[in-house]
Amino acid sequence: MPMDFKTALFYILSAILVVAALRVVTARNPVHAVLFLVLAFFNASGLWLLLQAEFLAIALIVVYVGAVMVLFLFVVMMLDINLERLREGFWGNLWLGGPIAVLMVVEMVAVLSARTFGPEAMPVPAAPAAGYSNTKALGMAIYTDYIYPFELASVILLVALIAAVVLNLRQRRDNKQLNPAEQIAIKRKDRVRIVSMPSEKE
Repeated sequence: MPMDFKTALFYILSAILVVAALRVVTARNPVHAVLFLVLAFFNASGLWLLLQAEFLAIALIVVYVGAVMVLFLFVVMMLDINLERLREGFWGNLWLGGPIAVLMVVEMVAVLSARTFGPEAMPVPAAPAAGYSNTKALGMAIYTDYIYPFELASVILLVALIAAVVLNLRQRRDNKQLNPAEQIAIKRKDRVRIVSMPSEKE
């Protein structure tokens, strides 16, 4: 059975996505890891276009690639990351991370090879009606059926953002800082001392 163009494009994008995802976790340079993650996002948006999810594909490009990943790239390039120090505990934790990684691979293979994900269990959906908007359908689903999980996810992201700011809030001891409130509340007797001294004659 000859392969059509859409199926071939799906396999090409999927292969590039898997390779890019593997390079994200195996690249030695963090800047290269971020660039491979950008490549993975581009291929994921291509797969969403094949699934007729145009809004999600464009949102992935605009939000993640255009904003989040650019911010990640600037942060990684500005930070002085000591790669040797990050790799110090790798082999010491391999006994715990190795079995967990193998278990995750086995679970993904078991799920993807099940009958619930086969072509027979997931037939081709019917063509949408005229005037159908997947963006409108997505918005209706999020703000009606999944409103509570959506709000919970926003609260979790807000807590994570505050925690990241607090964890990175460092005060250097050698840094000279001024307190405007103390400068305004200062009095003359705290700054100027008038000393009465007798005059001296030669």
